[in-house]
Amino acid sequence: MTDVQLELALPQSATLGEGLLWQAGRWWWTDIQGATLNAWRPGEAEALSCKLPDRLGSFAHCRSGRVLLGLAKRIALATLGDDLELGQLQTLAAVDAAESRTRVNDGRTDRRGFFVFGTLNEAREKRPIASFYQYSLPHGLRRLALPAVAIANSICFSLDGRTMYFCDSLSRRIQQCDYDAESAGVENLRPFVQMDQDGAEPDGSVIDAEGCLWNAQWGVGRVARYDPQGRLMAAYTAPAAQTSCPALGGEGGDQLLVTTARQDMSREALAAQPLSGSLFGLRLPRALAVEDTLFDD
Repeated sequence: MTDVQLELALPQSATLGEGLLWQAGRWWWTDIQGATLNAWRPGEAEALSCKLPDRLGSFAHCRSGRVLLGLAKRIALATLGDDLELGQLQTLAAVDAAESRTRVNDGRTDRRGFFVFGTLNEAREKRPIASFYQYSLPHGLRRLALPAVAIANSICFSLDGRTMYFCDSLSRRIQQCDYDAESAGVENLRPFVQMDQDGAEPDGSVIDAEGCLWNAQWGVGRVARYDPQGRLMAAYTAPAAQTSCPALGGEGGDQLLVTTARQDMSREALAAQPLSGSLFGLRLPRALAVEDTLFDD
């Protein structure tokens, strides 16, 4: 299979670009280590940026127009101005308050509009002490009965909402399970796909209109598309090894974009890959985007 080369979409220098999605005519993403939420409308020269009081692992847009923030140790609701200035910030739930080694990482809404996210272990030894959670206004914060992980990632849902995809990035394997939003029930845990390249770790994932999963593969600069049975269908390569989160969107729903990162890169590596931290993408032959469900607030 020949990899398709992704093109530079927006130059950036994000330390850890993540959480990319298309909403309300803009691409939105976080620079986790920069504690910022960013938004960019195609055609504009620069992105808007909102500085936050803590690192933002993941987020979701709400039915009310507010934004749900998965900050390092809490879930919060934010009101943003037209230029992304931060207004009211309301804490909804603490996350792992007694465990100093973890922070909120990857997350997105399920098809019901509840927010599902995971944490990661920031300590050097990377023991599997992190978890997956669901947050909703009716039920509050509920831990999902999934195995503990070191780095929770790849959270996305089948089109009917009954299958959840997820991973521990260090396992180099994406898994799936049966999922029920109302009960936060998970069962029938099973493998979906194992990374097929040395050094590749699964990072963010998203489901398209044909039920296929797109995964950004950290360490090898690749976005891969898998069919619902886990068979590799296509691969796309960026000139930045640390590809982190893919998204499908654009006005016609036919664009692929991916965030990248420059975290922990040496001076030599940055010289070889100077566009690390930017957005890369291309236009697809057909519309495949499925807009994320708004958080039910």
